[in-house]
Amino acid sequence: MLKQFYTAVLYQPLFNVLIWLYNIIPGNDLGIAIIFLTIFVKIILYPFFTQSIKAQKALANLQPKIDELNKKYKDQKDKLGQAMMELYRQEKVNPFSSCLPLLIQLPFLLAVYQVFIQGLKNGSLNLLYPFIKNPGSINTISLGIVDLSKRSIIIAILAGIAQFWQSKMMITKKAMSQSSNTMTSNMNKQMLYLMPLLTVFIGSSLPAGLTLYWFFTTILSGLQQLIILKKSEKVSLASKNK
Repeated sequence: MLKQFYTAVLYQPLFNVLIWLYNIIPGNDLGIAIIFLTIFVKIILYPFFTQSIKAQKALANLQPKIDELNKKYKDQKDKLGQAMMELYRQEKVNPFSSCLPLLIQLPFLLAVYQVFIQGLKNGSLNLLYPFIKNPGSINTISLGIVDLSKRSIIIAILAGIAQFWQSKMMITKKAMSQSSNTMTSNMNKQMLYLMPLLTVFIGSSLPAGLTLYWFFTTILSGLQQLIILKKSEKVSLASKNK
């Protein structure tokens, strides 16, 4: 029952959008269809991603104060917990607000994953809606160069670079300088390099079509993140000048 609901509400609509894009794009280029599908998904998830980025930014700005509390109550776990909750209350920050939007996106992203893993196999076109033209078969060669049904280390590396750019954007210079010797700062630095490496490792084992989606959605997320952060900086500067 749950699987049928998931297929009808998430997987099948995304699959049909991809095939519809494939049909209308000149030359039936699957790579271009994937890029447009990525934009479509980002538009749908825009409110959730925006909320997540704002929450992550607030927590990053709060990190120096959190580090101070960790030092002050190093051996007093109960007082540390109380002090942390008081800090979150004073700063009006919910530590879980950055996770909830991501959890909401997970089923959607899983459906996208299955579209590229299962949707392009033989026999999958039977899930097309009656008003979507059945192309008969899918040409997985994009731009006459890349076979999107096979692995591509080049696209995986590009996805890793995009991941590094997006992650680095969230680490503010102020937070890094004020907590340069803390465990949290060291973990942030390690994750800054670990996540892109994991992206390359995982991406190089997936079909290039999925890795292309991963790369392009990271680029769009980074651009959206950049706009949000610049807007928040302008707001904070305006409030300080008042």
